[in-house]
Amino acid sequence: MTPRIDRSRILLGIPVFNEERYLPTVLARVRRFARDILVVDDGSTDRTPALLAEHPVDVVRHRENRGYGRSMRDMLRAAALDGYDWLVVMDCDEQHEPEAIPDFVQAIEEADSARRPADVVSGSRYLVEASDADTPPADRRSINAEITAELNRRLGWRLTDAFCGFKAYRISACRRLRLDVDGYDFPMQFWVQAAAKGLAVREIPVKLIYNDPSRSFGGPLDEARTRRRIYQATLARELLRCRELLPTSALQGLGVSGRRTARFGTAILTSERRPGADLG
Repeated sequence: MTPRIDRSRILLGIPVFNEERYLPTVLARVRRFARDILVVDDGSTDRTPALLAEHPVDVVRHRENRGYGRSMRDMLRAAALDGYDWLVVMDCDEQHEPEAIPDFVQAIEEADSARRPADVVSGSRYLVEASDADTPPADRRSINAEITAELNRRLGWRLTDAFCGFKAYRISACRRLRLDVDGYDFPMQFWVQAAAKGLAVREIPVKLIYNDPSRSFGGPLDEARTRRRIYQATLARELLRCRELLPTSALQGLGVSGRRTARFGTAILTSERRPGADLG
């Protein structure tokens, strides 16, 4: 029998924005593995709100598009307020397989039993090579690899995929973080604060799926150089904010003002965001 999420301990969260194409199928599949489901609708203008009303899920709706990071913060806050121990987050565009939810449940059980300690169970599309894996857009793969390598170098992580949105978060550990980023650059802040607060991270493999390589981030993030600059600027800012809790090596190449050296430039941190697609 397929294990079900214990609703007294684990909340399944899904951020969505204009997902009428995928929503009914994804929710039907998710409900095979999860009982408590929270959907954050980030200001959808299509039939997503009406479709959500047809399913037994809790919904937080933003009146207007607020961004992936804001949706993440809302889910973490809701899980904490309702007394859940863990939040499992996945996307709604069929690039995360609901059938992988039991893998996260098993990892949570191992973390709670101290067999494999973890405060964050992070899905990775690149942890193992699979013959049936899709090929990601070249710019997304290169930015992912570049930023992941920098996070590892600065923070001592051994990540293989810093941008996969399929994750499980221990709520008691996340209460120690002060997250305020609204956009797709949310992972930059999260990884820095997780390192600063000593959170334990475990990666588990998830399937690499790109069923719509043309899918848009929205706004200036569609331009790869702008997206890279936004990620780098947020990373630099957060490193400076947390500098007293990080090793000196984490700050190499950063100025005291929080700006990067001229090699990196600066970025505008505002844009329209689309929850429901992996960030890199």
